[in-house]
Amino acid sequence: MTTKSPTLRVAAAQPVTKTDDLRANAQAHADAVRRCRARLVVFPEMSLTGYSMEAQAVDVDDPSLDPLVDACGETGSIALAGAAVPHLSGRAIGVLSVAGTGAEIVYRKVHLGGPEIGVYVPGTAVAVVEVSGWRVGIGICKDTRIDDHTSATIASAIDLYAAGLVHRPHEVGEFDVRARRICALGSVPVVFAGFAGPIGGGYPQTCGGSAIWDANGNCVIQAGDQPGEHVSAELSA
Repeated sequence: MTTKSPTLRVAAAQPVTKTDDLRANAQAHADAVRRCRARLVVFPEMSLTGYSMEAQAVDVDDPSLDPLVDACGETGSIALAGAAVPHLSGRAIGVLSVAGTGAEIVYRKVHLGGPEIGVYVPGTAVAVVEVSGWRVGIGICKDTRIDDHTSATIASAIDLYAAGLVHRPHEVGEFDVRARRICALGSVPVVFAGFAGPIGGGYPQTCGGSAIWDANGNCVIQAGDQPGEHVSAELSA
């Protein structure tokens, strides 16, 4: 069993994303990882592909991901990046865990919304990844407001909850509402990464607002609404 680190440096990044340009997006993610210098870097929903209903599913062995893999290797970071991913019966909206050794799909979004329904296949289970001994529960956007989902994730004995989201500019306040609810349910810190700028899929602009909350529900730090921003914080066990 991995010994749990007494502290964990985490970051939430909102990179510039080009719809369906995996190579450019992976490079933008790599640049963000190098700037953040955090053990765990969380990215928005579908950050590698753009929020598109036509996005190509990302193969974890695609060489276009190499810049991100290399950046994680250089910094010792784990990146949780969003993408359209393969599913047995089509495509899902997923999270890739990327390290210096490569990428793997660790979660598929369970609660689809709006135009996603009928296009993407929903996942069926909650997910937890381990980072320096910390158990990190994962959600994607709508998952974060479904109490059954967050409660099931918390019941997996997590130490931290992380999610990538896509919201419109006037909806940034929803981040704080959802994060505080999760903190109250599980007494765990929360990291949300929100898209900034135009990202396709009916979103000519998004809210940014990536942020980190402590286990008591206090917002420690929050980004503005511009692409390229990131926030980071040192969390204590």
